[in-house]
Amino acid sequence: MKRSDRLFVLMQRLKDGKLHTAEAMAQDLGVSVRTIYRDMDTLASSGVPVEGARGAGYTAQAMITLPPLNLTQTELEALHVGLAAVGAAETDELAAAARALAEKIDAVLPEDVGTPVATFGFATYPFAEAAQGFRHMPAFRKAIRARQKLRVKLDPEDRTHIVRPLHLDYWGRVWTCVVWDETDDTFATFRMDRVTDLTPLPGLFVDEAGKRLKDFHALQS
Repeated sequence: MKRSDRLFVLMQRLKDGKLHTAEAMAQDLGVSVRTIYRDMDTLASSGVPVEGARGAGYTAQAMITLPPLNLTQTELEALHVGLAAVGAAETDELAAAARALAEKIDAVLPEDVGTPVATFGFATYPFAEAAQGFRHMPAFRKAIRARQKLRVKLDPEDRTHIVRPLHLDYWGRVWTCVVWDETDDTFATFRMDRVTDLTPLPGLFVDEAGKRLKDFHALQS
């Protein structure tokens, strides 16, 4: 398993709010405890709100707030996309302003775990490529509202999936999507930056027991 994939698996596990020991995570992933310690440091430095310490276990907070504001997922998406786009602009003055604004946002995000975090919208390895997924997010969000099936292709597996899009989520500066995967007949969660191709299909879907977002959440609890 690539390190970036292992970090994503760890990030997904920490989302349940429970305490996970490094020993248990190391055993499940087939790596050393020291490797898990390094992974936790990397996640924290990339902005994932990791809490805990070596020998005690780790957890993470899912709440994203900007005191005194509470952001919706759509508002946070707009802020993230805007900063990432302007920060990559050729105009040095605008790029510098975007990064300065990102630093100010970082100063008030409730993610302080004693480790310097990456600048909002410009997270360091392994999530710097997350901006690649932005181009597919409008179509994905539209399909959620319309209950429209999608054909998606994912890197690096290079397979095509027919999916029912259910939810967009933001975690640790990485956008993910929850789907019912008709190809594999199961729920799936994948990173938007791994989507290499997305095509809306003519077919719509209706809620079916066992394939709804609330069924997915029930499996996670």
